Amino acid sequence: MLLKKELGLIENSYYEASVVRPPSSPALSEHVSCDVCVVGAGYAGISAALELAERGYSVVLLEAQRAGWGASGRNGGQAIVGFGHAGECAIEKQFSPAEARQAWDITVEGLALLRQRIDRYAIDCDYAPGYLNLSVREKKSRMLEKWARHVMQVYEYPLQLIGPNEISDWIASERFHSGVYDANSGHLHPLKYCLGLAAAARKAGVLVLENSPVYVIQRGERPVVKTAQGEVTCRFAVLAGNVYLGEYGDEVAPELTASIMPVGTYMIATMPMEKARADALMPHRAAVSDTNFVLDYFRLSADHRLLFGAGDSYNGSTPRNLIERIRNRMVDVFPQLRDLSIEYAWGGFVDLTMNQAPAFGRLQRNIYYLHGFSGHGLALTGMAGKLVAETIAGQAERFDLFTRIRHLPFPGGKLMRTPALMLGMWYYRLRDML
Repeated sequence: MLLKKELGLIENSYYEASVVRPPSSPALSEHVSCDVCVVGAGYAGISAALELAERGYSVVLLEAQRAGWGASGRNGGQAIVGFGHAGECAIEKQFSPAEARQAWDITVEGLALLRQRIDRYAIDCDYAPGYLNLSVREKKSRMLEKWARHVMQVYEYPLQLIGPNEISDWIASERFHSGVYDANSGHLHPLKYCLGLAAAARKAGVLVLENSPVYVIQRGERPVVKTAQGEVTCRFAVLAGNVYLGEYGDEVAPELTASIMPVGTYMIATMPMEKARADALMPHRAAVSDTNFVLDYFRLSADHRLLFGAGDSYNGSTPRNLIERIRNRMVDVFPQLRDLSIEYAWGGFVDLTMNQAPAFGRLQRNIYYLHGFSGHGLALTGMAGKLVAETIAGQAERFDLFTRIRHLPFPGGKLMRTPALMLGMWYYRLRDML
């Protein structure tokens, strides 16, 4: 089970250390009836609950741990347009140009929605604009430029090309050859944002019940969502638990397990720097990721730490010497930070699909699921919640666009899919090195 494996992930999170959580909500301990029961208090689940409550629906939100306990409270904090290059390729292959443009525009709307929510609900989450996608060598630079020109031409989305002669104006590192700057994307403190959304949902009337893991959903005209000590009868159910959905029972949504894969990702946080030193690293203070398949991603925090993400795990266990390995990756990028100590290190699982496109759909007419964000979920999860709320309210066009994305199961079934994926990742890691 993932929760047992989760204990192997590093649990010294800078995000948790830099927030003050509200008191834990009570667990479900009785029979409750509502219009909509949402399972999972991450971005997607909270967004769905918030949108539905503001439309006048009675909503119960069940969370197995605490709000933001999973990927929504542990991720890199990068709010990025699109689906990732692989996800966009899958969508363009399956959709007409007009449909692909509609899907892309929904992600642009997701960035606007994120900023609107920060302003509307006064969420103090250290939002900063700007995102840099950087390549480490000339061949990868040509591929990145081709992608950027495609996005600018086909989707009419503004990007700024950064050539080799300009790269030093953006980042104080000799590792990178060139890049692309996106002024519309940005970064934030992901747990502060998630907790702010949860507070807004509570204020809108959502009944949030934490420490309430779901072990079965009894399907039918009025689904019954059951925990060990209570149950919720509802008109509609929304499943937003991602890789944790089946942790407490195989009867929640067994048909979904083959299409997503839990992937462990890891981050470190340095000690704080002087502001001038931090600004010198990345003068625009944009979030950064490289274009490697097994990528590095990093950004500066509001208190002038470097938050650096790297490493991956496909079997749920923490790789050996992980902090040292990530620190070495960080020093490869910024040798001038060799003197900084590492004060925090943490990890968590993200949900990956085979084609890295999101997976939304229905298990039956009144049970919906939202997952498969594949590392690009900070902005898109907000739209996922909005789209499912639109659908429950009677307007399903935009949600149904995403349900038409075809997803293949990971090969090998439960027993062999992890080793198969690990072999694939070793192949891509070798390609990055060569």
